[in-house]
Amino acid sequence: MSLIGKEIEEFAAKAFHKGEFIDIHSEDLKGHWSVVCFYPADFTFVCPTELEDLQEQYPALKELGVEVYSVSTDTHFTHKAWHDHSDAIGKIEYIMIGDPNHKITQIFDVLDEEEGLAQRGTFIIDPDGIVQSVEINADGIGRDASILVDKIKAAQYVRSHPGEVCPAKWKEGAETLKPSLDLVGKI
Repeated sequence: MSLIGKEIEEFAAKAFHKGEFIDIHSEDLKGHWSVVCFYPADFTFVCPTELEDLQEQYPALKELGVEVYSVSTDTHFTHKAWHDHSDAIGKIEYIMIGDPNHKITQIFDVLDEEEGLAQRGTFIIDPDGIVQSVEINADGIGRDASILVDKIKAAQYVRSHPGEVCPAKWKEGAETLKPSLDLVGKI
């Protein structure tokens, strides 16, 4: 069942952020745009390349009012150890949530139950806590975080311009569409 258009369910977890352990609650994802990036495990192969890539986009996302949260089924202690021992992960400034009890991965329907690990899922959540975008990749397929910037811009535009939609490959400042009977069959 799709999570698009649904409010995120309540959760609480421990996280690692800027050298400290913090408590995170689902309410922390509201009041601003959020990107939640699930990945299988710390100390692995594709995961550090994705998280480092996400860090490279973090300043641009912050400029758009977006907070980023990474989540794996590791503990917040493991996140700290990885952060302390990996050059790529040591750069991360966004919040790294631990989900060892699998509650968050189950809520977002990205738990690989056989492995006990999160799938590669990316969620864009609006300030009301409503899921606006979902992308889930197979374990061996890494994501490109630069795509998130355009997706966020499109989601923000649509939110602030009711009745308009963004076509494929839309970039900020480009034309949008106003769905109507006059457009049927003409695009």
